[in-house]
Amino acid sequence: MKKKNIHVSLYILVPLIYSGISIIGIIITYELFKQKGSAAQISVLDFFYVIAVITFITVITSILIVRLFFQPLIKFINKTEKMTIISQTQSTKQKNITSDLNQLNEIFDNVTNILSNIEAKELFPEIVGSSAAMRHIFTQIMKVAATDSTVLICGESGTGKELIASSIYQHSMRKGRPFIKINCVAIPEGLLESELFGHEKGAFTGAIEQKKGKFEIADGGTVFLDEIGDMPLNTQAKLLRVLQEKEFERVGGIKPIKVNTRFLAATNKNLPEMINQGKFREDLYFRLNVFPINIPALRDRKEDIIFLANHFLKSQGSQARISNATLQKIISYYWPGNVRELKNVMEHAAILCDDNLIEPKHLPASMIDLKDFSPVNSQDTDMPLDDKLNLMEREIILEALRKTGGVQVKAANMLGINQRSLWHRIKKLQIDVNTIKNLH
Repeated sequence: MKKKNIHVSLYILVPLIYSGISIIGIIITYELFKQKGSAAQISVLDFFYVIAVITFITVITSILIVRLFFQPLIKFINKTEKMTIISQTQSTKQKNITSDLNQLNEIFDNVTNILSNIEAKELFPEIVGSSAAMRHIFTQIMKVAATDSTVLICGESGTGKELIASSIYQHSMRKGRPFIKINCVAIPEGLLESELFGHEKGAFTGAIEQKKGKFEIADGGTVFLDEIGDMPLNTQAKLLRVLQEKEFERVGGIKPIKVNTRFLAATNKNLPEMINQGKFREDLYFRLNVFPINIPALRDRKEDIIFLANHFLKSQGSQARISNATLQKIISYYWPGNVRELKNVMEHAAILCDDNLIEPKHLPASMIDLKDFSPVNSQDTDMPLDDKLNLMEREIILEALRKTGGVQVKAANMLGINQRSLWHRIKKLQIDVNTIKNLH
């Protein structure tokens, strides 16, 4: 059964509440005086006159309070309703917005989300994403960028760890100074130390001249150590010295070289587990893990998928559009390769599509595997039951919101729950309704 809302204006509600409190206070006071015999000389008619006068004063005072304190708020709400950017994101159309506190909360949430999205696009133009999870990452970047703290960026392969490291550098005090990126897995183990620390002439066969290492070149700037989990153990020990003492020697050298360098590191591996296996130094881990940033997997920020897909199509110069059926496929897919996989899929589909419309048949065959569409993937068999239930509930609510264009009233009716219950679930599960609305 559909829940009916009764709307009462603040101009009636506030004076009514104040008057009720005043009348109750008068009655209690009269009863106390009556018990002590002090009210014997007061007639019932006089008593009602007193109630009438105090009620009148209370009503006038309440109306003034509403006008002085709530009128500016009401004007603000009315103005924002008329703005296109706000009206497009509202899920309700009742004109009497002052009567529903849930609607007031929604307006302020919309304004906050819009301002957050604008700020994110201005500060991080190279990163596509406006979900709650990504906005949390942006906040972390802004807090740590202004410091010289070492940052450890963790996340699955393809989540954009290098972009996060670049953003930290771009917002740091060291911007404009050297920013040296080192992929620890791309450099052969025998050459890694020479690349990092440099070498002296004659240090080994083929060292025909002195060479500065990456750390020395980055003096005064920032070093980004990508795939730090693949660094050999013996090199890890030497890196620890650089982090702690800010000095090192070139290969074959004996003179310490001092550097003033900030370090950022990234990995897609479970470093604590590698420590237990003896594959990573515990002391180095604690030295790197000063300020950890965990990048969410693409499946954990599905609100960003459509924006990313369209961004990749545009960046390829493609005019292709994504059909509704294809949207459902790419949103439901598990994306084990994350953003990198999505980029490749969009490029693949844009090449195959006809009439600039991407249909499900243009997607790679691997995406048709049904197990990849399950909200609880086989890789998550160790996930606690509560987490699985939350993930499933999130998927169900997202599906209802997509079908209703983000209109929460309709989604609540579709799910058979009241709007307030849906609102609380959306907050708990960190679902960005505005992103869904913007897709329609």
